[in-house]
Amino acid sequence: MEVVGTIRFIGVSIVTLEHLREAQLIEDVVSVQNPYNVGNRHGNEALLAACENDAIAFIPYFPLDGGDLDTVKALEPIARAHDATTWQVALAWLLHRSPVMLPIPGTSSLAHLDENVAAASLELSKEEYATLDALA
Repeated sequence: MEVVGTIRFIGVSIVTLEHLREAQLIEDVVSVQNPYNVGNRHGNEALLAACENDAIAFIPYFPLDGGDLDTVKALEPIARAHDATTWQVALAWLLHRSPVMLPIPGTSSLAHLDENVAAASLELSKEEYATLDALA
C-alpha cells in the first residue's frame, strides 16, 4: 500500500525558542538546526536547553566557522597544547557541549574528513572546556 503525502519526521531551522514551542503545538519536532559554534551562540542557549529537555537533536549550522572562529583567540593555545587544529578543538567542544548536539561539519577532502573524525577523540581538560564555555 502506497502512502502519499506522509511526513515521517519534522525538523525546524533558524528558529527561536518561541518558534519551537509553537511548532511543537502542531506536531512533534525531532531536530532543530540553528547557527551555533564556540564563537557564535547568539540567543541559542535557552533553545539548546529546551532541546536537551525534550530530547530533540540540535544540529549546529556552521559548526566550524562561518567566520565566527576567527575571533576566538582562546582556541589557539588549546589547539597547540593538543597538537590539534583550532577547528578540531571547536568540534571537540561542540561534541562535549550537549548530548543532543549533532554537528555535521562539511569536508572537502579525505584529509579534512580524517581531521574532523579525530576531533571526536580529542580530550580537553575541564579547565579548557570551562575557558571555551565562558566565551558565551
